[in-house]
Amino acid sequence: MTRFQSASRLGTWLAASTALATMALAVPAMAQDVTPATPAVAVKPDATPVQPAASEIVVTGSRIVSSGFSAPTPTQVLSAAAIAKNAQPNIFTTIAQLPSLQGSTGATTGTNSTSSGTQGLSSFSLRGLGTIRTLTLLDGQRVVGANVTGVPDISQFPQLLIQRVDVVTGGASASYGSDAVGGVVNFVTDKHFEGFKANAQSGVTTYGDDGQYLFQAAAGKSFLDGRLHVEVSGEYDHENGVPAGGFGEEAPGGRDWYNTATLLNHGLNNDGSPQYTYAEHAQAYQYTKYGLITAGPLQGIAFDKNGNPFNFVYGSNGTPAKNAAGTVAGCANFCTGGDLSGNVGIGTSLQSRLQRIDGYGRIGFDLDPDNEIYTTVNVARVRTSNQPNPGMARSGITLQCDNPFVPDVIQQDCAAAGITSFQYGVSNAILPNIRVSPTRTQYRFVGGADGRFNVLGSDWHYDAYYEFGENITDIKVSNMTLVPRYNAAIQAIDLDGQTVCANAVARANGCVPINIIGGAPLTAAQLAYIQPKNGPFQHTRQTQNAASLSFSGEPLKLPAGPLSVAFGGEYRREFYHVTADAYGNGVSDESLYDDDYPADPVLSTAGANWYAGNYHNGRGVYNVKEAFIELNAPLFDSRAIGKANLNVAGRWTDYSTSGTVYTWKIGGTWDTPITGLRLRAVTSRDVRAPNLSELFAAPVSVNVPNIFDPFNGKTVNVSQNTVGNPNLKPEIARNTEAGFTLSRPSWLPGFSFSFDYYRIKIKGAISSLSAQDQINYCNAGVTQLCGSFFLDSPDNSANYVNIQPFNLASIFTDGFDIEASYQWAQPLGLPGRFSIRALATNVRNFITNTGLPGAASIQQAGVNTGATPKWKLLGTESYDTDTFSITFTQRWFSDGTFGNQYIVCQSDCPVQTPQEANNNPTINYNKMKGAFYFDLGASYNVTKMWQFYMKVDNLFNRSPTASPQTNTGVDINPQLYDVLGRMYRVGLRYNF
Repeated sequence: MTRFQSASRLGTWLAASTALATMALAVPAMAQDVTPATPAVAVKPDATPVQPAASEIVVTGSRIVSSGFSAPTPTQVLSAAAIAKNAQPNIFTTIAQLPSLQGSTGATTGTNSTSSGTQGLSSFSLRGLGTIRTLTLLDGQRVVGANVTGVPDISQFPQLLIQRVDVVTGGASASYGSDAVGGVVNFVTDKHFEGFKANAQSGVTTYGDDGQYLFQAAAGKSFLDGRLHVEVSGEYDHENGVPAGGFGEEAPGGRDWYNTATLLNHGLNNDGSPQYTYAEHAQAYQYTKYGLITAGPLQGIAFDKNGNPFNFVYGSNGTPAKNAAGTVAGCANFCTGGDLSGNVGIGTSLQSRLQRIDGYGRIGFDLDPDNEIYTTVNVARVRTSNQPNPGMARSGITLQCDNPFVPDVIQQDCAAAGITSFQYGVSNAILPNIRVSPTRTQYRFVGGADGRFNVLGSDWHYDAYYEFGENITDIKVSNMTLVPRYNAAIQAIDLDGQTVCANAVARANGCVPINIIGGAPLTAAQLAYIQPKNGPFQHTRQTQNAASLSFSGEPLKLPAGPLSVAFGGEYRREFYHVTADAYGNGVSDESLYDDDYPADPVLSTAGANWYAGNYHNGRGVYNVKEAFIELNAPLFDSRAIGKANLNVAGRWTDYSTSGTVYTWKIGGTWDTPITGLRLRAVTSRDVRAPNLSELFAAPVSVNVPNIFDPFNGKTVNVSQNTVGNPNLKPEIARNTEAGFTLSRPSWLPGFSFSFDYYRIKIKGAISSLSAQDQINYCNAGVTQLCGSFFLDSPDNSANYVNIQPFNLASIFTDGFDIEASYQWAQPLGLPGRFSIRALATNVRNFITNTGLPGAASIQQAGVNTGATPKWKLLGTESYDTDTFSITFTQRWFSDGTFGNQYIVCQSDCPVQTPQEANNNPTINYNKMKGAFYFDLGASYNVTKMWQFYMKVDNLFNRSPTASPQTNTGVDINPQLYDVLGRMYRVGLRYNF
């Protein structure tokens, strides 16, 4: 298997593949706009009278509807046949494999989160710019967000009726408005499907988990002599997900690749040694599975499951200092090796459990042969569930020596040492594992009309629609601990011969003492007190109202052809309202104490009582008014010099929150006299307006463990509080693309090739620093951040970091896309067709800057802990006949680093100031292997109506490469790496 992981061989394979025009599905499935016949555009058939004529072309990258029109913006396309061949239970996975899509989120991302609300949310990110900078449309229309960030959930789309997916890999704000900075992903449905089709599929990993089954069906029929068309579809998808591992390094299902890889932080020593060192089998010495005394004269005494004390085995030959700070000589923020049984990193779900139910219907009625009115309804529900971590790791606990649960031998040791209390840390393996269960329900209704009319001898096309969308998200968390009750329950005393809670107020309100030394199971009463039946809860209602009216026509005839014009106006209103439980939010008019969340004087009325999942109330609304115009002017058209056109567009946008902003684009194409060779270029000014979350975010508090405190040289737990900023302005981007296509030249009719360079610069980017960065920048001298946190709480209970977004950052990225394909009919005289195709994206630069004084720009191209590897490739070879097909797919991305900001040195490292160490810290090792995945698919047509198919993903079971951070989590990067392993799928399709 190692030969498939070799970067040098893969580099050779990439070059050879491109030279040979590698990669393609047998049908013209994933192509850029490289030929007049490419599926990057859709020719509307004459058989459907209300659609544009057969010579009219609708291109997602433009609002122009015109014959012979070529958009300057590159567009990649996946056809329904290509999507079917990839045999995924969610169409999202197929599209996200395109190399230009970097940083998309799905069921394997966000599983270590409690409060984000994005678990199981399938959303796209183009160019690594994030899901919020990619606009996703359904039939060219907006879709209500499934999260307050505004991104929709692809799982809620009617997937069986998708005819094709267009991916515009450039700025399109002038055409479609806000969010289209990285580009547009447009799902185009089959609006006049006739007949019945169905699909049943099942799958499982090689480890016996993530069992899947999918059922889909769609039907369509015309009535009233073809004037009335009705179609419906429904689907049910169940994916078991991959459960979490346990404590230590035990990965789920027998997976053997987890090794707790971590970056050890040695601090700024300036003794020639690096600040960070890469380590595997990192040991969290602040707690153990069943308890550890972490400071003072008894430091280093641990407890087994039965509560018996023993001497903890520190890694790195660490020696406890037995001082009040609890430092361990020989260890940094973690030790290496030793007793790892209390580590919690692999206790995170590798993939969320997911259940998807989707229903869709469309009714269209032809008023006459040229005009149609229609309505669509889409109702979908997606339920997910994940485990963010096992137990509830806690450090910095103070236990009294005379606590009845403290073993007698430890009480004697306390007396001998002259102490009355000790510091304690425990993974709390006695607690049930936390479960986070979001449910997203979407209701989407669209009513519209489109068609043609004639004015002064000129044909015009119009498109009008109104959309109302509502998404209801309910997040329920089970097995979550109320920290004030936990703190009261662990402090026990002996009162009249009975063990009770020390806090009299807590005792009077039902406190039940618990023993956190050892692994004795908790009783039902103990669990009910610290983990009540009703855990953290959040209810969010998000609505979108959108209306659009646009026209496209050819009002003038110019010497080289008709002048094409598109213009129109749009209105959109976005609203959200979120309510949460009184324990998390605090008591308010919308979050009152009730039977589910009764009053308790132990709890804070200000909220933030839960260990995690402290959801808060909030609401926000804004509206947008827009007008746009787009022109396409033919410049010349002759056999001698070829054919060229100029495409320009402008958009006026007025946001109720931030005022007016203008966007534009200018570009063109030139079909040269050389057969099949087209040059194209486009530059644009694009915007992304702040979303509801950034403007009006309900304050959210999450517990963040293992934050490094550089002021005291130790790790601490903090409450991270995130709030919105209503004064945010839109981000402004400049997007430029230039390239060429070579389509089916006479000397090689089956060959197509394209090359495009892209460049994107975003100013005033909305961003916020991480909790660790805010602390580090303060320590390095950025004093304006020093008031945003507090780290000196003795028991960690009052530590916090406040985070808020600002228009300070900038992003610059550039690179190029390559696509090549070759189709060969009846290869070597055999029946059928052989197709090969390759798509590749190279990221030359991805540079971010926080905008803070003294902050260095960070080069993220090639950082494999993120989403932008230097090279990413998708290759496919396919052989198809009337009876069967077989398809080979290769997915590859290049080797990278943990972070390009590091200075690599083993010794004699440079002397640095705190600011220099924050911007460019030293490290001993900074390499992160890329990955190569090989997939195999095949199908067999049992009859004309029945097709059996199978698919194996990650055939060689390539394990993920460790993605180390300065704290220990699951330590892998699911945005790039396959974390599930080999996956088998089989299915049966019916088409009548």
